[in-house]
Amino acid sequence: MKRIVSANQQNSLAGSEHRKYLIRRRNVKRKVLLTQLALLVGFLGIWEWAGKAGWIDVLLFSYPSKIITLLVDMLKDGSLYPHIGITVTETIIGFVLGTLMGTALAVILWWSPFVEKVLDPYMVVLNSMPKVALGPLFIVGLGPGLLSIVGTTLAVTVIITTLVVFASFKEVDPNYSKVILLFGGSRRQVFHRVILPATYPSIVSTLKVNVGLSWIGVIVGEFLVSQKGLGYLIVYGFQVFNFTLVIGSLFIIAIIATIMYQLVAWAEQLMMRRR
Repeated sequence: MKRIVSANQQNSLAGSEHRKYLIRRRNVKRKVLLTQLALLVGFLGIWEWAGKAGWIDVLLFSYPSKIITLLVDMLKDGSLYPHIGITVTETIIGFVLGTLMGTALAVILWWSPFVEKVLDPYMVVLNSMPKVALGPLFIVGLGPGLLSIVGTTLAVTVIITTLVVFASFKEVDPNYSKVILLFGGSRRQVFHRVILPATYPSIVSTLKVNVGLSWIGVIVGEFLVSQKGLGYLIVYGFQVFNFTLVIGSLFIIAIIATIMYQLVAWAEQLMMRRR
């Protein structure tokens, strides 16, 4: 009887400590969020004040209320929606294809050590090559349109994805693979039962990296060739010396990229729970 009471007390104490831990964790998250908002509001407030007080050159740096007014006007007349739509479409296509192709190439490298040794120097060279330099080749080869911009995006995303995923494959303890092979398992079974489960978090985390890389590739591609898109607006704003338009386009990119990143993070948490 005493043992039962003691066990109940321990369970009650453990439950109480767990609740306290959850409360502390929730409070930390709330403090972090409030601090982030305070920093953002403070930065925008100082920027607004400096612009209206003449402390900065508003022709170059503008200020938040002026930027918001311009974006609202463009939203009202409908001129901004096509640019947002084409850039988001290109980014999603590049993001999905870059992740799939990079992961597939990493699997091929792991599956065949011979292919890995053959492609290793080429992967190093491609990774170190400035991707902007490949832009003109994509324009000539694929034409001045969606395909060349997606090609530029893939040039940015595929190699990085391949290297990150392949490195996570190689970090798996080889003793696990030896156990499967020792009992007559095939290389396919080693991959499905050992490699893939062990590196699943790394593969999913690569999605977050590819969000930023996809935006970089798309904007670089639009700098070179596009007649629509947020990258085109940045170039056009620079050409006509309208830096309010340039910074406004950067605002939109930051907002949409943040939304995409949060969606990927949410999808990551959902997939990890279902494992």
